[in-house]
Amino acid sequence: MKKNNVLYILLITIFMVLTILPTTFAFDIKPESAFLIEAETGQVLFEKNADRKLPPASMTKIMPLLITMEKLEEGSISLTDQVTISRYAESMGGSQIFLAANTQVELEKLIKAVTIASGNDASVAIGEYIAGTYSNFIAMMNERAEELGMDSTNFSNSTGLPTTNHYSTAHDISIMARELVKHSQVLHWASIWTETIDLPNRKAMLVNTNSLINKYPSMDGLKTGHTQEAGYCLTATAKKGDVRLISVVMQGETLTAREEATTRLLDYGFNSFSKRKIANSGEQIQNIEVANSANKVAVGEIAEDLSIMVQKGKENEISQKVEVNDSLTAPIAKGETIGHLKVYRGETEIAKVNVLAAEEIKQANIIVRLWRKLINLI
Repeated sequence: MKKNNVLYILLITIFMVLTILPTTFAFDIKPESAFLIEAETGQVLFEKNADRKLPPASMTKIMPLLITMEKLEEGSISLTDQVTISRYAESMGGSQIFLAANTQVELEKLIKAVTIASGNDASVAIGEYIAGTYSNFIAMMNERAEELGMDSTNFSNSTGLPTTNHYSTAHDISIMARELVKHSQVLHWASIWTETIDLPNRKAMLVNTNSLINKYPSMDGLKTGHTQEAGYCLTATAKKGDVRLISVVMQGETLTAREEATTRLLDYGFNSFSKRKIANSGEQIQNIEVANSANKVAVGEIAEDLSIMVQKGKENEISQKVEVNDSLTAPIAKGETIGHLKVYRGETEIAKVNVLAAEEIKQANIIVRLWRKLINLI
């Protein structure tokens, strides 16, 4: 009888611990640092030591790829441009496709070499072509990082080869990755498993350094990294339906460890969260009070679509409200920001979108303003 009582008490205790302390058994992964976001919203779904400065290895190459795609988009370079390979580019160690100095290679082939096979020599050649000199390109990389708000990043090269003063964080890497995935052509290249390209006097086989491309359904990128100092790293992206996730794993102990962590992160994101549309661009908000306006109230409109990621089972924690700017006074031009639609999880703000004046908000004439003041005094 006493044994039964002890067992009963033990079961009750376990139940109470599971009920009261669920975070004890929260989701986690082994690598030193990790980050998981949804690409459209930028919403953080998981983080672990995400602001710890670490060597990024070849995930560095996300920035050269981003700059290249932006230059292509603006039209200052073309995929068919012929790039002359320098002796410095030829001298790169580590992952490479063995480019020969004083030869010319089409830019698209070099981009593929970086994206698929993580070619260090190709990365340097692209940088020299875009910026004129390699040092100029490194400065360009750091300028773009600053523009994107990558406050804990400094690039000393475009390859990720070990060097002093070259570091980033999982959080910062997700920022540039989020920008890069906006360029769909990169995702096409990054999802190629093998491809043979023609180089001067020979062919080169490109083999994707990200083997999860063949293992994880819907994965289409993005960039691996590995050095002794950095461990095994991977920035990955996959899309299911209208949800694209970006995961960053840094300092995995083995290749298997980084793949397992990446798979778990993506599975967690896809299985535990769903996307909810909060507002559509142009959707109107009525009866916004505007001081000194002719009509006393105005109509606002949502500046752009707003969606959020909601953890399954916690939908009732989400709320939203419109907050107008302090001291909102007419006149106000059409399209001017007059407030925000904010979304909260509990008391924490998780997303917001600008509310714009749907039309010009005219100031009431002097007689009306004086009359209103008089009424308020009575």
